[in-house]
Amino acid sequence: MRDWLEQVNALPDAPGHAMEALASAHVAFEQVHPFLDGNGRTGRLLTNLVLVRLGYAPAIIQKRERTRYLTALRRADKGAVGPLAEIFARAVLDNVYRFVVPAVANPEDLVPLAALATHAISRIALVNAAQRGRLQAQRGDDGHWRSTRAWVDEYIANRGRRRA
Repeated sequence: MRDWLEQVNALPDAPGHAMEALASAHVAFEQVHPFLDGNGRTGRLLTNLVLVRLGYAPAIIQKRERTRYLTALRRADKGAVGPLAEIFARAVLDNVYRFVVPAVANPEDLVPLAALATHAISRIALVNAAQRGRLQAQRGDDGHWRSTRAWVDEYIANRGRRRA
């Protein structure tokens, strides 16, 4: 455990990509396996603590990503940390889009559609509406669609009505 703590404390100065260093630290904790039960949950919780301390959003691994996560964890255990680092990076980015961006954006600010998705309307439904011209949105040079909270609210309010 002492070696693992030294590895975690060295993360801010680790060479290479931060997510790869984080993935290596996560795998190292999982290899220690210090508890009879709950090692995976504890490891992911500690990883989120480290992420937050490094200034990142937490990485929530969704249930639908469990198989990919476990496969990446096994690969990382053999030295290939890239896929696990990618899962962490995507999870952090997803949380930024889902929670941080909507919290700081004004209703008129263009934000990625992922930040505007809710339980009532998914990101995929918003993309489809944007592609069909039913939702006011702009496609950026990066290929990602952006819209505003006001435009999405207007689309939702009018989507049951027939078009003239």
